[in-house]
Amino acid sequence: MGCANMKLGYAESSLIFRALSDETRLRTLNMLSSGELCACEILESFRITQPTLSYHMNILCDAGLVSARRDGAWVRYSLNREKLQALKGFIDDAVGADSGEEHQ
Repeated sequence: MGCANMKLGYAESSLIFRALSDETRLRTLNMLSSGELCACEILESFRITQPTLSYHMNILCDAGLVSARRDGAWVRYSLNREKLQALKGFIDDAVGADSGEEHQ
């Protein structure tokens, strides 16, 4: 059952924004927007160690932005699109996206 109308509270939103406050994590989310990736595929795009990647991925997973699944010896990551849609709704509410006004 989907949660199309999932609402984020302030504490959960704060955790997500902290997870988004790092360039490596933002780049990783962008990479995952194309689909599921193995940790080794993500690691190839960065000049970081595997433990550093694990640190960043744990933060993204703890914030609920990314899901992880074991595939043999590997871990595969994918975006949690429902959580990202909820975050988009939180931001839309904050800026009054439904008001129809454009600020210049």
